[in-house]
Amino acid sequence: MTLADEGKRCVIRLEGEVGIAVAAELKTKLVEAMAAGKQVHVELEKATDLDVTALQLLWAAAREAEKAGNSFTVAQVSEDMRSSVRDLGFEDFPALGIGTAQPKADSPRESSDGR
Repeated sequence: MTLADEGKRCVIRLEGEVGIAVAAELKTKLVEAMAAGKQVHVELEKATDLDVTALQLLWAAAREAEKAGNSFTVAQVSEDMRSSVRDLGFEDFPALGIGTAQPKADSPRESSDGR
């Protein structure tokens, strides 16, 4: 797990299994990134698994960033990981591209009149 200051944003790169064993480190990295007052960008390209603890931390950080008016994004989330996240009960997590805020590109959007 790394935290890099890349000018306008702070990037946190997660690797391997991200769960209770590294929760304190993840929380520290998220707090540091948020304190910088920049966009926070989390990359999951090398993450193999996120447990509920990691998801709760990411969810809380995304909410805090929104309250502060900062951007919080999560990138390189595989469809398998999205499915696992939904299975854990996080059906509406816009930062992960799950839920109503960011519909899949291949699913047709229903109009307000039901058509």
